[in-house]
Amino acid sequence: MRRGIAAGVVLAGLALAGCGGAGGRDDLVVTGTPPASPYTGSLHLPSEKNSGDGEPEPGEGSGAAGKALECDGAIFSGGGSDRWSKRDGGSTPEEGLNAYFDIYQPEEPDYGYRVERREGDRVLFSFDVKGRTKVAVVVAKDQPHRPGWGPETSASCDPSEWPASYARSKGYEIWEDRKGHRVPTTKVSSSPGAEHCDWQSAHFLTLGDGPNSRQYVRDPKEIFEPESLSGRYDGEVRMPADAHDTGYHYRDWNLWLAADKSTAYIRTSDGVEAWPAVRDGFGCR
Repeated sequence: MRRGIAAGVVLAGLALAGCGGAGGRDDLVVTGTPPASPYTGSLHLPSEKNSGDGEPEPGEGSGAAGKALECDGAIFSGGGSDRWSKRDGGSTPEEGLNAYFDIYQPEEPDYGYRVERREGDRVLFSFDVKGRTKVAVVVAKDQPHRPGWGPETSASCDPSEWPASYARSKGYEIWEDRKGHRVPTTKVSSSPGAEHCDWQSAHFLTLGDGPNSRQYVRDPKEIFEPESLSGRYDGEVRMPADAHDTGYHYRDWNLWLAADKSTAYIRTSDGVEAWPAVRDGFGCR
């Protein structure tokens, strides 16, 4: 996913109103009841990024799109657009939204957006879940180096706030806490090993986000070198006495951690598995 500019979650139960335009996405824009608290701020907000070193923060430079979100947690991704040629822009706001998908190829769904606000040469499209904006895209007309209608800024909430079926279709494994609440992917996430690395037999678990995150791996076929891991995967172990239940679970996987956090213990319906942590420098070669 292009973390600089993002969009997308499903609007349920709304009548379709075809957007037309290039790409033929007839259900890209829908009509329906406006949210209880529509965004009332300006659509023309600066989208400059922090001039500091390092990677930009999620949502940095997302302008009005970031302001329009109604996330339960922090903004997951967002930002401003790059320049494009005349043939990339659209002749209508709806075609401008379509251009977003054509230009950036985001992983979010390309249907179910609603016009939330119009302001001069800008239009805010929102993708709502239960009346709350989880993804927002501001399109603008004839901006510098962006001829025609096209995306100016966009922002998205965490995939855990998207509809479950869509997040699952994109490969997100959304964990839940002990109360059954969906946990942000920036706190805990998991996924199968990458096919292009030939890691399909493995499964990864990541706790946290950024430089302080910790990753563990289920490696039943021992495809990784022992020195790249904190230990060996074991599919049948005794739960350590100092391990505690984090409350995080996905299907029948329940995450337990001991004090040193060098191993993730996954309690399943069949027993307990030990997933070692990956060491620094671990990666696909």
